[in-house]
Amino acid sequence: MNNHTRLAALSDFLKSKRSKIQPESVGLPTGIRRRTPGLRREEVAQLAGVSTTWYTWLEQGRDIKVSSVVLDCIATALQLTNDERKYLYDLALDTHVISTMKSVEQPKISPSLEKILKELKYCPTVVTDRYCQIIGWNQAATHVFLDFEQVPVEERNLIRLVFERKELRSLAVNWEHFVKGFLAIFRVYYGQYVGEDWYKQFIEEMSEHHQEFQTLWLDSQVSTAPDVQIELRHAKARKMLFNLTSLQLQGDNDLRLSIYTPIEGSATEEKLKNLMNKNSD
Repeated sequence: MNNHTRLAALSDFLKSKRSKIQPESVGLPTGIRRRTPGLRREEVAQLAGVSTTWYTWLEQGRDIKVSSVVLDCIATALQLTNDERKYLYDLALDTHVISTMKSVEQPKISPSLEKILKELKYCPTVVTDRYCQIIGWNQAATHVFLDFEQVPVEERNLIRLVFERKELRSLAVNWEHFVKGFLAIFRVYYGQYVGEDWYKQFIEEMSEHHQEFQTLWLDSQVSTAPDVQIELRHAKARKMLFNLTSLQLQGDNDLRLSIYTPIEGSATEEKLKNLMNKNSD
């Protein structure tokens, strides 16, 4: 495993979370000589009940011994969510999953999952794997987002598409909010499989070609299942409102369903029905 990559990811995550906590929110004085936003390292150490030197080494990404008890204290001091705690443990305790795959292989869609996709007729649904590769979708998703069948298999990466396809950029009214949800899920996988070279190469490539990716990635949001409201501005149907629900499927392939449910009272479902019926004529 690439230990340097894991420790560098841990360092970036701790710095990001520390910078977002206001001193007054944890009972500390704001002071007048703060040169950087958020808490100082010594303040995090104080809140966690550890030495400043030890915390500094941890945040610097040094390969030191840590325990789950101490990490609990760090997580509490940094006000981490449950998903963020799990991500912290994955990185600090080296609990990553070792992949036996020799290459990135695309999982297959089972017949039962195919049926689920068809039954969700007016709920645009996309199936992705742990690399955020799109491996399945229903007709509703084709009408609202993209005809993924026309996208080359090697380019069907959800993260890549939302940054590179102009139609997806213009579709989301709040594009940054839209993208952050996908990156939060992607970071969960990154924490679990941080030893895989694919993730390192993908992040480096996206950071090099998309400044916005680098900025949003460094924001370090983590969520296994963000449940958010999405407003879309469809070229034909105009305003559409969906609730996005992300479901992790049980099994060995780390498959995930992203289901966009039309919000009641918004006329979104009726618009989608009309859109699909016109295109089927």
